[in-house]
Amino acid sequence: MSRMLVVVDMQNDFIDGALGTPEALKIVPYVVEKMKEFEAAGDEIVFTMDTHGDHYGDTQEGRKLPVAHCLKGSKGWEIRDEVKAAVDFEKYKKYEKGAFGSDKFAMDLAHGTYQNVTEMVFVGVCTDICVISNAILAKTFLPETKVVVDARCCAGVTPQSHEQALGAMKMCQVEVI
Repeated sequence: MSRMLVVVDMQNDFIDGALGTPEALKIVPYVVEKMKEFEAAGDEIVFTMDTHGDHYGDTQEGRKLPVAHCLKGSKGWEIRDEVKAAVDFEKYKKYEKGAFGSDKFAMDLAHGTYQNVTEMVFVGVCTDICVISNAILAKTFLPETKVVVDARCCAGVTPQSHEQALGAMKMCQVEVI
C-alpha cells in the first residue's frame, strides 16, 4: 500500500494572517502530528500553496474576495514555521496554485505521477474551498484510489461551512475520518 499526504495551504495568511481563523490555528498541531506520522512511515507528502501576485485585485477571485492574501514572497504566503519544521520540508514537492484546485497537481494526477498511490489523505485549509477542490481532483483522476480527509486536521472558513464541505465530500465517496 502506497500512501500519500496532501497538505493543503497551511500558509500563514490562512492560519493567523489576513484570512486566519481560530479553527485554523487550532489544527496546526494535528497537521504536524499527521505529517510526522507519514514521514516516519516513509510515505510521500506533497504541499499546495495558494499563490497570488500583485494584480490579485484584478482577478475574479480578488473581486469576489477583496482581501489580498498569499502574495508570493510575503510572510503570509509562506508555509507555517511549525509545519515546515515538522518534516524534511525541502525534500517534498510543493504545488503553487492560483486557483482553489491545483492545476499542476491535477496534471500530475492525470499523467500518472501518483498512479501507485492507493490511499491519498488530505489535511489543511480551507476545508470548504481548497481542500474539497483538491480532494475532488484526486477522486476524478484516480477513481480507484482511496481518498480520505482527516476532519481533525482541517478547518473551513467557518465551522458550518467546514461541516457542509465534509458532507459534500462524503457524498462524492471521499472518506472522512
